[in-house]
Amino acid sequence: ILSSQGYQYAKDINSSEEMISNLRFQLEKLNNIKFSNNEWENFYKDCIANKNEGIVQKSRKIQEDFVQILKRDDGSSKNILLIDKKDIHNNFLQVINQYSTDDGKYKNRYDVTILINGIPIVHVELKRRGVALKEAFNQIERYQRDSFWAGDGLYEYIQIFVISNGTNTKYYSNTTRESAIKDREKANKKNKTSNSFEFTSFWADSKNKIIPDLVDFARTFFAKHTLLNILTKYCVFTSENKLLVMRPYQIMATEEILKRIQISKNYKKMGTVKAGGYIWHTTGSGKTLTSFKTSQLSSRLEYID
Repeated sequence: ILSSQGYQYAKDINSSEEMISNLRFQLEKLNNIKFSNNEWENFYKDCIANKNEGIVQKSRKIQEDFVQILKRDDGSSKNILLIDKKDIHNNFLQVINQYSTDDGKYKNRYDVTILINGIPIVHVELKRRGVALKEAFNQIERYQRDSFWAGDGLYEYIQIFVISNGTNTKYYSNTTRESAIKDREKANKKNKTSNSFEFTSFWADSKNKIIPDLVDFARTFFAKHTLLNILTKYCVFTSENKLLVMRPYQIMATEEILKRIQISKNYKKMGTVKAGGYIWHTTGSGKTLTSFKTSQLSSRLEYID
């Protein structure tokens, strides 16, 4: 399905060496540059696979610090994009499956991973129909504990996890291991943690009709434009170093508000009743996040105009 939607099926990526080689090629293509071997070695070691950086720093690089500085052999410097947020369709999407690693505590084989510009950004864990969906969630928890950090830690760049048993499919954001540990320590029967299964989310259409089936989910959530918008516009990296990905109704509310702002500006209705509207959010449904992201994106609209 993903191949038919414009993803490249990179079936030749089966080792860390092949993943790193592909990453170099994709970043060269995105930035219209050719790294020398020395430049790439230093850039990779310092900016991408820095041994002193973990999930927090890597999430921040995708969400905020996605422009890194390359020091060239001639002494000059060049900005290198890890992901293009200005023109999202400049980003190149690949899909790999059954990627195997034995660098961690145990040998693991990952089901499906989405690479954006060569960086693992979305991981999909699949179970057979009839198997409890939480089994896929628990499997990812084991990967986080046993192997995502291993080797060069490229899988710590994962921003979104998708879990499915075919019948039901949900998504959730990757949060830091440190926060997850703290949450678990605080957890009790009345206090659900932000890393718990209860905070996974179904995907839905524009009328908030849930899309649980894996095939339908893949055709909608993984449409290139939708996925890239979610990753570049509808994720929030908080001051507590937690990555939040917005739920479908929050995304729809934000897009409708932005649409109303744009139309009101185009038809010179700003400041009038016709430019107004309202979004009805129930208690605990994420009003703060929706309004924050709307404000952030509307400011960007003003800047672009």
